[in-house]
Amino acid sequence: MSKSSNSVLRFPRLAVSLLVLLVCALPAVGQQKQASPASSDPLLQAMREELDRSKAQLKMENVPAPYYIEYHVSDLDEYDAEAAFGVLRDDQRVHARYLRVIVRVGDYKQDSYYGPGIGAANFATVDDDPTALRWQLWITTDQAYKAASEALAMKKAALRQYTSDQPFDDFAHAPAIQSIEPLAKLDFDPKPWREMLEKSTALFRTDPKVQFLSASVRFRAVNQYLVNTEGTVSRSGYAVYFVNANGSTQAADGMSLSRAPYFTAASVKELPAPDEFVAHCAKMIQTLKDLREAPVVDEDYRGPVLFAPDAASDIFNGMIGRNVLGIRPRPGDSARTTGEFASNYKSRVLPSFLSVEDDPTLKTFEGKTLIGSYDTDDEGVRAVKVPLIEDGQLVNYLVGRQPIRDFPESNGHGRASPGQFASPNIGNLIVQSKQGLSPAELKQKLIEICRQDGKAFGYYVETLGGPGYEPRLLYRVYEKDGHQELVRGAVFDELDARALRNDLVAAGNDPLVGNREGTIPTTVISPSILFDDLEVKRTDAKNAKLPEYPSPDLSPSR
Repeated sequence: MSKSSNSVLRFPRLAVSLLVLLVCALPAVGQQKQASPASSDPLLQAMREELDRSKAQLKMENVPAPYYIEYHVSDLDEYDAEAAFGVLRDDQRVHARYLRVIVRVGDYKQDSYYGPGIGAANFATVDDDPTALRWQLWITTDQAYKAASEALAMKKAALRQYTSDQPFDDFAHAPAIQSIEPLAKLDFDPKPWREMLEKSTALFRTDPKVQFLSASVRFRAVNQYLVNTEGTVSRSGYAVYFVNANGSTQAADGMSLSRAPYFTAASVKELPAPDEFVAHCAKMIQTLKDLREAPVVDEDYRGPVLFAPDAASDIFNGMIGRNVLGIRPRPGDSARTTGEFASNYKSRVLPSFLSVEDDPTLKTFEGKTLIGSYDTDDEGVRAVKVPLIEDGQLVNYLVGRQPIRDFPESNGHGRASPGQFASPNIGNLIVQSKQGLSPAELKQKLIEICRQDGKAFGYYVETLGGPGYEPRLLYRVYEKDGHQELVRGAVFDELDARALRNDLVAAGNDPLVGNREGTIPTTVISPSILFDDLEVKRTDAKNAKLPEYPSPDLSPSR
């Protein structure tokens, strides 16, 4: 899949805001030999031993002992390389571990998970040294317990302001599970990928008006370890392979134009081969040239707009995926969740011919591996398929172990990036249509709406980019003969959940797997979608000045 990338993961940014203490690695003292799959893992063994000790000994005077303790370690192996203008400017491999400790004081009905009491996070040692890890677990658990005791008092004081009781527990019960999956490992040779980056970005020489051209790879394997006092012991892992290109130029009037296609897969084999990626970069440079020469959207337009599956997946990810998350609002807030669908439970949010589900248990779709798949979430709950929207009506939310009104139990969607705390998130979000049309039929329907409305053309969106669903590749589709013309400088007005509910009139039979790397890997599977009434207008962003002097001479230096 190729589209504009909005999420970039770099090692220095991972969970920095949540780290409360930086502990240096201690020297290794060897590994222990154990018998069972769980006990033979030195990390899990150290976590279980320290958890048992904390459960037995952790108690402050005049403060209740914890009723729940959770240890979570994320082991990250990441390779990053980037080239610009034909040469490497980044090439590194990082191994890091992140520790997360949650201590809950009180009980399932009302506990300390509030404000400073959500837990403590830390770097962990990268050697399999049980003594070093247990030492870090000990001090981090102590911090989390002290913060939890303060938070419980703060929470009780805050809740006294409200007369009604909370109609759901603070923390959902979950059965203990024992799940030890194989370790995820990176499997690649860096040399051909470095050469690919250099070769693809050297293509700037083919177009002197290209102002920036870079390409990068980011391969990472993450293994998650979790134990808690309920008896859960879990180890799971995933690998994500990501490559992208990033190019920019300016039109003669100064308008900035950019493209950022990317590809994300669960293995190197599912990525474009290096030569294919170079061809994609050449195509991107040609597209930048075409955009420079394309006419500007200089008129207000309201009418039919057809979105390709690539663009549609961005819309469903933002307008559906983010709004079906069962995130609990602040105490005293009567809303069901914090999303735009907080008051839409059992109401229509899409046309009746569309349904949406989230199924983390689905491993592949039409031969492509889904990176949003997982068996156990990051709170130790088994993943399940969740129907979210049935025949246009919202019937469910994605919930972790923090219940919301009408949803007292987790449905296995508590997810976390390394070093951060779990919250509801999508896995594999799948959009389905009962009346799917072929791409040719959708285009014909677009033309028919133009004729009915007396419009000379409609619009076709191939890709989107940026936080505001800005069209990167937008075409006029002419009613007279159906030919397409690339245009630039457009933005959408009122492309929102209301339009998705009321103005979406057809969907395709062409579902596309959209793997999304991000800090938490997810997948959105979406077909093309057609709106009968959207506003397209010219951007009001000011054009930048062109460079004051020509680009450097590309001939070899003497």
